[in-house]
Amino acid sequence: MTEPNGKKLGFGYYVIGGLSFIPLIGVVFGIISIVIGLGRRKSGGTVLAILGAVGIGVTILLYGSLFYFGFVKRGGVYDDLRAQLSQTMLNSLVPSVEFYKLQYGEYPDTLERLQDSLKDSATFSGIYDPSITTKPPQLFYYKLAGPDSYYLRGVGPDGIAFTADDIVPTIDIPAGSRIGLLLNK
Repeated sequence: MTEPNGKKLGFGYYVIGGLSFIPLIGVVFGIISIVIGLGRRKSGGTVLAILGAVGIGVTILLYGSLFYFGFVKRGGVYDDLRAQLSQTMLNSLVPSVEFYKLQYGEYPDTLERLQDSLKDSATFSGIYDPSITTKPPQLFYYKLAGPDSYYLRGVGPDGIAFTADDIVPTIDIPAGSRIGLLLNK
């Protein structure tokens, strides 16, 4: 391909176009390829612009697929990973709830209140259930069952507490210890 002044469009331009196929950072190279390609229409620049646009399209397709399979589609390995994350978060949330009771003499009435009490400390407890993929994010199920007990669980994909798909904390309680966590109604 030759430029209007008779020179060929250099191989380097096509390398830049090829770099547009690298996920994420390739978008920058794709934009550069499109700009250069549209500026050199008569010398094969159209091919370069198309190459850059297809590279950007591949990035969009790749990340769109990852988003869909990771956050929207139900079933498969991602559901299992979300359930494992929920389990881990629940297991770390129980000590935070119990520590709140030690500090204030009562259990928090909501998970938001618990989270607010932890803002000034180095402790972080996630209160949103990752097994639910709704917008806005849904909190773990937390309900006081009296002054000395509470329910805490992930409600699972069906979004209903106390069903077969619920995720409950699995923690080791030393003999003679008393915590307020109730697992069953």
